Amino acid sequence: MTKPISSGPRRRGSWTVIFFALIAALLLPGATPAHAFAGAAFHTQSSGNRGSDVAALQHLLGARGHTVATDGVFGSGTTAAVKAFQSAQGLTADGIVGPNTWGRLVVTVQQNDSGPAVKAVQSLLNAKRSAGLAVDGVFGAGTATAVRNFQSHAGITADGVVGPETWRNLVWHYELINFSANMCDQNPDGNTAANWATASSVAQLEAAATSFASTGNGKVPVGDAGWEHGGPIPGHASHQVGVDIDIWPIRTDSAQCTAGRITWQSATYDRAATRQLVQAIRAAAPGHVALIFFNDPQLIAEGLTTQYANHDNHLHVRYV
Repeated sequence: MTKPISSGPRRRGSWTVIFFALIAALLLPGATPAHAFAGAAFHTQSSGNRGSDVAALQHLLGARGHTVATDGVFGSGTTAAVKAFQSAQGLTADGIVGPNTWGRLVVTVQQNDSGPAVKAVQSLLNAKRSAGLAVDGVFGAGTATAVRNFQSHAGITADGVVGPETWRNLVWHYELINFSANMCDQNPDGNTAANWATASSVAQLEAAATSFASTGNGKVPVGDAGWEHGGPIPGHASHQVGVDIDIWPIRTDSAQCTAGRITWQSATYDRAATRQLVQAIRAAAPGHVALIFFNDPQLIAEGLTTQYANHDNHLHVRYV
């Protein structure tokens, strides 16, 4: 279904710039999605975020002398470490890792280097390009090859050196949803490869789906998210900057992954289970769920979802 581009809050940072840069890159003669990184930028991270970008900045904090647990969850310890780093760098100590803080955190690394910054590179390559590297902090031949492969993929100089440009492209690159985390892949619009989103969006959804498993109401059916590098997607006016993901409502027979999609008006619609799913989504990303479009009037009255046309048969989650 078509979704609005401008409705609701947006992710912190220059998403409008990123969006139009992606469009321009895709429309240029000879351009291909694999080289549509013109709008690459560091994704802003803050308290409540989770995922591989958070794990990378935790490794980088360690490289800068502010060691924290590298659990991929932006909690109070990470917030405190970020504020301490920002103060030491003369930055506003707000605990938010935006482009300026990322720019000070990243460390240029290359073959034969070692340490937490190398672990950050290895973990990002594994999460975003399935590199299969040991996250051992040793920049050996395998890591060098994976870096050059990523640089070629991103359309930047493939020199094997992870400097500011490579860091920016690597953090910006979207991540593939892991459906083994109690989810199933549904493709009502035929966009079979549209299972990518920002690292935080993916990790927050995976955490919610894993939590939902404990309710015994089956798997979470996921429709379209976005392409590997964002950009226009058939059937959707948004879903272009990696923060929008469609999810189907839960059925009373828990067969939402096999028996077909329903609406909130259907006899087999399970409001209680769908409510639990929405609550899990919000709990897994405190402060980072901009909105959830879904037209169940009871969930709307409870402040859990928002009404929007054509959202009777799916939940549209937008992260910030």
